[in-house]
Amino acid sequence: MVSPVADEPSAPAREERLLKSTSVVGSMTLLSRFSGLAREIALSHWLGTGPLMDAFVVAFKIPNLFRRFFAEGAFSQAFVPVITEYRSLRGTDATRELIDRAAGTFALILAAVTLIGVVAAPVLTLVFAGGFIGDAADAAAAGGAGGAGGEGGAGGEASRYALATDMLRLTFPYLLFISLTALAGSILNAYRRFAVAAFTPVVLNAVLIVTIAFAVPRAEDPALALAGGVFVAGLVQLALQIPFLLRLGLLPRPRLGLAHEGVRRVYRLMLPAMFGSSVMQISILFDTLIASFLAAGSLSWLYYSDRLVEFPLGVFGIALATVILPRLAEQHARASPATFSATLDWALKLVLVIGVPASAGLAVLAAPAMATLFYGGEFTAQDVEMSAASLLAYTPGLVGFILVKVLAPGYFARQDTRTPVRVAVQALAVGLALNVLFVVTLAQTGWAPPHAGIAAATSVSALCNSALLLRGLRRAGVYMPRGGWARLAAQVLGAAAVMTAALALGVAYVGDWLALARLERAAALVAAVAGAAFVYFAAGWVFGLRIAHLRIAADER
Repeated sequence: MVSPVADEPSAPAREERLLKSTSVVGSMTLLSRFSGLAREIALSHWLGTGPLMDAFVVAFKIPNLFRRFFAEGAFSQAFVPVITEYRSLRGTDATRELIDRAAGTFALILAAVTLIGVVAAPVLTLVFAGGFIGDAADAAAAGGAGGAGGEGGAGGEASRYALATDMLRLTFPYLLFISLTALAGSILNAYRRFAVAAFTPVVLNAVLIVTIAFAVPRAEDPALALAGGVFVAGLVQLALQIPFLLRLGLLPRPRLGLAHEGVRRVYRLMLPAMFGSSVMQISILFDTLIASFLAAGSLSWLYYSDRLVEFPLGVFGIALATVILPRLAEQHARASPATFSATLDWALKLVLVIGVPASAGLAVLAAPAMATLFYGGEFTAQDVEMSAASLLAYTPGLVGFILVKVLAPGYFARQDTRTPVRVAVQALAVGLALNVLFVVTLAQTGWAPPHAGIAAATSVSALCNSALLLRGLRRAGVYMPRGGWARLAAQVLGAAAVMTAALALGVAYVGDWLALARLERAAALVAAVAGAAFVYFAAGWVFGLRIAHLRIAADER
């Protein structure tokens, strides 16, 4: 048995390891997000925002909601702290036993849920996209679903409801494959092998790009070809994990373990986490339901804008959360409250330094980014305008989205999954109420497209969620802020203001982005992003912002 008082690394060593791990995950996630953007560009070019794209959004979102429940959202956050405790305190044999029992039980549950999902596909489509029923455009879906085209063929004479239902029967098994992939990734993350799990989404994007570019335009049934690409991608992602688990000697030998103490503890933690950690996904699917009743294309506009918000969220927020969860779990297991708090403080300061300028920059670049990445083919100038409106509404919530990812591990690492549930319920209630209010208000006033109200409500909900999580950690004495916050906030806000002003001038100087050639738009966007980053860090330096201000537990060295 490993002693719970084993030597703890020094503060500089902890910081170097965390920064290195975060940079590794961030780099892999950056590659994933770039490949994801390539996927969205392919979707926008060949599918645009027509009925087939709307149907695919629903058919892809439903298994991804359950994935967040069963995989990244709930299982990972419940499993990583428990396996970390076993690894730190109980030794290798006990850890392997836990892995085998958890894998067998988890796989059985997932297989049952997947079977139910495939059989109940018509009901699930009705629940999450009720507006597809009686869609006045159904009769014209065959002609407009094209694109794989706008010129017909992509979906035959099927309505959006029929398209989504047929596609869901093929995309829902993705839940089984990707959840087992997440199990493998949780094991690797607990052993601080972060790169493989962070790289895995690249496989999904690559398979879908090939499917969209080559299979969909040539298929007799493009909808099923697209859904089949999701199915294949899930299998390939799972297969990618196997060599790395073998190298660690931790490839699961699945066995049922309902009576195993560790497995029972994982599932006790997992049940509330299934809701608490996935409130954003519940909100997004409620958004999907509301958007299905709005103008055709609303689902697609929200989808494309959400993809751009996910870029900085994934590259930074999810990477940081992935790295600190096993570290916090280990610190909790070893009864190190001071280092636990210091790790949270370090992560929150990084969120301030990176999240604030990212949010401001994305707001200024909403329309240019949409024009650069997606304009052309089936994606029209109107699509650029409408997608930019919802992206602009999402950007105030970006910091909130990142904070939720970083603060939640402060609870899960202590095996507290109940408090985030209470917080999630409150934030979700706020979001749902504002969702209806904003959509109705915008529909009546015309200040912005109604679908932008959905994005705005989601942003407010995320900010509320993060504020309540932070308050809970403070009240429990788990997180005790260290000095330097007021100075750091002033420096970041000052530098972000300078950056925003410079970026706005640059965007105005370019003028009409749609009038530029594709390569010219790309060059202008790259220059704008690079220039904004340079201005921000240069202004931060002038204001006194230094890397030394972000060190962990400086007073403990």
